[in-house]
Formats: sequence, C-alpha cells, structure tokens
Amino acid sequence: MPKREQNKRYRIALDAMGGDLGPSETVKAAVRGADLHSVDVILVGEEALLNAELSKFHTHSGVSVIPSVGVIEEGEHPVKAIRSNPLASIVVACRLVAESRADAVVSMGSTGASMASATLTLGLLEGLERPALGGNAFGLVPNVSILDLGSSVDCRPNQLVNFAVIGSVYAKTLLSIHNPRVGLLSIGAEEGKGNKQIQETYNLLRDSTLNFVGNVEGFDVFLNKADVIVCDGFVGNILLKFGEGFLSAMEQFFYVMLKDSLTARDSNLIKSKFESIGSLAENGGGPLFGVNGVVVIGHGSSRSDSIIKSIEIAKRCLVLNLVNAIGQGLADFENIK
Repeated sequence: MPKREQNKRYRIALDAMGGDLGPSETVKAAVRGADLHSVDVILVGEEALLNAELSKFHTHSGVSVIPSVGVIEEGEHPVKAIRSNPLASIVVACRLVAESRADAVVSMGSTGASMASATLTLGLLEGLERPALGGNAFGLVPNVSILDLGSSVDCRPNQLVNFAVIGSVYAKTLLSIHNPRVGLLSIGAEEGKGNKQIQETYNLLRDSTLNFVGNVEGFDVFLNKADVIVCDGFVGNILLKFGEGFLSAMEQFFYVMLKDSLTARDSNLIKSKFESIGSLAENGGGPLFGVNGVVVIGHGSSRSDSIIKSIEIAKRCLVLNLVNAIGQGLADFENIK
C-alpha cells in the first residue's frame, strides 16, 4: 500500500475529557504533541474548561477546541450512553473523522465507549464482524503485538483468525516484520490443548496461509516465540492487567529491597526503567483495528507523555496508511482461502 505524505500536517481529534486525569493532562499533551509531531490537535470537550487549561500555556499553536457536552464514563453501557448523549466528547471526536474534519481520533476514555462510537460512526472494514484493540502491550517486548486486549470479549474462531490477519498486517506495516509469526494463546503449546474455541481456531490457522507457529503460553509473551499473539478480549485484558500489576509490583520490590543503598538518582532510574518496559499506560495506546478510520485508545491512567506517544502512533498509522493496508490484507486473505 502506498504511504501517505510524510510531511502532511495531520489533524488529530483528542478526546480531552477521557481518562482518569482529565483535561489537565490531555491539554498539556495536545500543546506539546502538536509541536513535537507537527500535527494539528483538535481538543474535544467542555469548551470553557479546555480554554482555561490552554490559557496556562504561553503559546499553543496548532491546537484548537471543538465543544462537546459530557463524557461517557467507565461502567456505563456504551451504546445506550451514546444514544442518550450524542454530544459526548468521544462521539463528537469520531464524528469529526467521519465528516473529514479530522484524520484520526485519540482517546484515554472508556474503551467500550471508544469502540462503540468508532464502530457506529466510522463503520467496520468489509468482512469484519468486530474490531480488535491491540498492538505492543509491553515495552519489554516492543515487537510483540497482542490482539485482542479488551474490545471483543466473546469471539468465534473465524473472528480470532481475522485478528491474526490484522495483527500480521500491523506487524508488517508498522514494525517492518517481513513474515510475522502468529501464535495462538492457549494453556499448552501442544496441538489439541485449550478449550473448544481455541482448538477450532488452531485448525483454521494451521490450514491458513499465515505464518502460524502454533499455540503459545502466557510466559511465551516475553520469550520471542511469536510476533503476533491472538486471543479474545476477555483473556487479553486479563493478560494485560496482570502484566501491568506484575511490573508495578516488581518496581516496588526492587525499591524496597534496595532503598537503603539507593541515591535519589538511582531510585529515579529504576522507576524510569520499569516505566519503559511497562504497559500502555506509559508507552502510548494501541490502535482499534478493523474500524474504517484511525482510532488510538490509551490507558485511562495515562499522563501527558503517554498521550503524546498515542498522538505519535496515530500519525504513524496515517502516514503508513494502515487502515487501507488492513482492508487489503483481509481481502487478499479471503481470496486465497
């Protein structure tokens, strides 16, 4: 697929109300990210609140505000909330892309609301039944992509195969991996391990044209056994949050064990090292694959540095024309089956 213009100034709609930390972090990220990545950032949210945050900066070239009303919170039923509040920030942000007023959406808000808004507003690529949230979940293994990380919790085998195709295209396009190895997350490496869903998916992947390397187990995520690891969103989200918790616990463990011999500089070094190998909360969000537009969803606890990385990811997806590449990859896969 041809790349888009590298020097084009893309417009990123940022859901400024999403996330645990709200506008203080999203506005800071918009001001710095617009300059750092040469993009225009459209802040979507409560106008007075966003303008008050912007007034704290000496200059905010490339940043504008589009008003919205309210925010869809975690715990709300996404589709019902969207229908009852069509002016919520994530809905307005997705609509900007649908109306060609923005090129991509970035949100740290509710995953369910972001997925539902993107699906309802932008639609899915042809042949797909569900989107998938994924990408590089852990900085410790920056070239390993996991799909799905929480957007589709109940999946049929053919949907998991679609995730494998999408993950392969992503690994080729954004990570420059020529022939990505696809692994299926299971409870054992041997063929025949796993529940009915996994066993049926295994057979489909084994007989496909993908570079399928078989089942992989949880510890294989960090052992370079596969470039793309496929699972449903229920398992993937548990894996993601277990990894986040483990890395956080290890950071605290090393700090407590070594605190009496650590200088302040050493302590900060340990913290930064663990953050660099950590999860989406520190390393930027992941694309919502399968929707007909670029949507990047980050962790709710993301601070400005991580949101800036999410803006960068959105720009890279645009420059490399990822949506078209995935559409073509799915079409090619169907034609060869």
